[in-house]
Amino acid sequence: MTSVQIGDMSLQALARELLDAASSLGLLVATAESCTGGMVAAAITDIAGSSAVLDCGFVTYSNEAKSAMLGVAPELIAEHGAVSEPVARAMAQGALGKSRADAAVSITGIAGPGGGSREKPVGLVHFAIARRGAPTVHSAQTFGDLGRHEVRLIAARYSLKFLSTSLAQFIEP
Repeated sequence: MTSVQIGDMSLQALARELLDAASSLGLLVATAESCTGGMVAAAITDIAGSSAVLDCGFVTYSNEAKSAMLGVAPELIAEHGAVSEPVARAMAQGALGKSRADAAVSITGIAGPGGGSREKPVGLVHFAIARRGAPTVHSAQTFGDLGRHEVRLIAARYSLKFLSTSLAQFIEP
């Protein structure tokens, strides 16, 4: 599991950081969003020039959409649940496979106010980054029952920083 610190940076500042990183490396990115409902792609496209970096965004809120749009196996969802590491990995890999992007981020979680359990509490969010020619990486964060809007906002902020940080791995040593 990877840890990323987002501090007090705004969604717009984190989107700008991602655009600058991807642009400097000549990379395209894609998003596969569930609980954030498109907030990550929206934050990126709020910035002029984002079309040079963002290839596409998938909002796959339902399990059926995850399968139809990203190719996530229904059996994987049935076995692990939509909010799980295997599904987050499959979402990111699906977005990468169905786009021209060099890297894709996925977000799937429980924003609340209901829907949580002891094993999967409200505020649990799984993230994955798939990159061409590299292993998919995963991070699970439990942000707490902060309220639906706050969970979605912090998940969007986290995913932008997670993706931005992962782009550094495209730099040749």
